[in-house]
Amino acid sequence: MDASATTKPAAPPAPGEEQHPALALVNSTVALTGGRFADYLGTPSGADRWLAAHDLAPADAGLQEFCAGRLRSLREQVRTLFASRVAALPAPPTALTAVNDALTGAPAAPLLRWDERSGFHRATPHPTDRIVDHALAALAADAADLLTGADAERLTACGSTPCTRYLLRHGRRHWCSTRCGDRARAARAYARRTRPESTG
Repeated sequence: MDASATTKPAAPPAPGEEQHPALALVNSTVALTGGRFADYLGTPSGADRWLAAHDLAPADAGLQEFCAGRLRSLREQVRTLFASRVAALPAPPTALTAVNDALTGAPAAPLLRWDERSGFHRATPHPTDRIVDHALAALAADAADLLTGADAERLTACGSTPCTRYLLRHGRRHWCSTRCGDRARAARAYARRTRPESTG
């Protein structure tokens, strides 16, 4: 299902998404009932809207499927790195390479320019045909900052099955939304009610 075709989000933002667009990227697929998923990047127009909503591209950038596919590919590589961090496992080299390639795919520093109107000035090149390169570089940089910064200790996976989203933990909260928290509590209560009585 392409969630981007609907106006209502499939889930509210998970804690930390406002500060870290890479977390929002990883969470751009949402588990729905019946084993279905909503994918905000599932179509080029959906990826257009997602990038614009996160201030990573102008509205109606006109992404093609190839570029939307690059965005989905980075999402999976960043997800792999988040999973490695949460499980305290070594980072897969292919995921590291993908993030580093995205980091270096667009100029990060404003370049020195000169023109008759402004004289010397600095500006970051942002040609239309490189919109996705800039977006991928920004997302990769944010993922790297999250994985190496103070928030890395708070990164966790949502503790409510079948949710696959990540969040920044606040206190003991391990759920990405109230819905997931309610579902996890209901599952625990059901397990207690249906547990067989032990005979001693």
